[in-house]
Amino acid sequence: MTTASTTAATTSPHAIRHYLQFSDLTADEYVYLFDRMAVIKKKFKTYEKHQPLTDRTMAMIFEKASTRTRVSFEAGMYQLGGSVVHLTTGDSQLGRAEPIEDSAKVISRMVDLVMIRTYEQTKIDTFAAHSRVPVINGLTNEFHPCQILADIFTYIEHRGSIQGKTVAWVGDGNNMANTWLQAAEILGFTVHVSTPSGYEVDQSIAGIRSGDSYKVFKDPMEACRGADLVTTDVWTSMGYEAENEARRKAFADWCVDEDMMRAAQPDALFMHCLPAHRGEEVQAEVIDGPQSVVWDEAENRLHAQKALMEFLLLGRL
Repeated sequence: MTTASTTAATTSPHAIRHYLQFSDLTADEYVYLFDRMAVIKKKFKTYEKHQPLTDRTMAMIFEKASTRTRVSFEAGMYQLGGSVVHLTTGDSQLGRAEPIEDSAKVISRMVDLVMIRTYEQTKIDTFAAHSRVPVINGLTNEFHPCQILADIFTYIEHRGSIQGKTVAWVGDGNNMANTWLQAAEILGFTVHVSTPSGYEVDQSIAGIRSGDSYKVFKDPMEACRGADLVTTDVWTSMGYEAENEARRKAFADWCVDEDMMRAAQPDALFMHCLPAHRGEEVQAEVIDGPQSVVWDEAENRLHAQKALMEFLLLGRL
């Protein structure tokens, strides 16, 4: 295996890979990553030390608060043998205290990897364009690729390949929905999208080339019919709190309930990226029921991101 120090010495700036959207990797690279996640998870479960990123440092920049993203990335980097520098809004205000371009040039000279969780996708795009090291999107208003990476790995663990399957997205046409559409186009499955009027997915923001990999349904029950996976998110994403009351009214019929799960395939799974509001976007009987895999899904953020960090820094092993 190539050591971290050798890789650092031989990697050229042209070899830098960022993970800003799900579409940044190919189907073949995802096949490798999903296999690698399984290996890394097995090592974790059997207490087998796996530290290919010894002496590597990751900067984590949070402009949006987080539980799962921080714990999974921070624990993951330490488990891989590296270390972490944690920056919050008070420590680093991208584009306000200093131009994003300058922050990127400085921070990327001091660390080996940067994870950013922020608002506008343009911020992370600009940072990556001026970074000397790989940049990972920990969440933006437009995309959440690390979450979908973990979600698909969770599906594979429970049901096998997702190719040719149907995923029902019920709720807001948000960053999660955008990322599911990208994943479907790359990995060969279909997304049934059902959102209230005025909260539709914007195909141009999602950045998909055609509408062949998704179908739109006005009725969420019809979107769930025959689905292999039903998934949703909170009605009001971070940064949209001022719309909370209006969204409660608009989304009233988009609560994933037991009837929707019965309309899906008998062995359909339920996922939610968490945190969840029982009685709003999902019934307690569903998220706490036998078809729910939300806890495996949450844990798999750790294993998915470890495989991703390893891949971005060391390539295929």
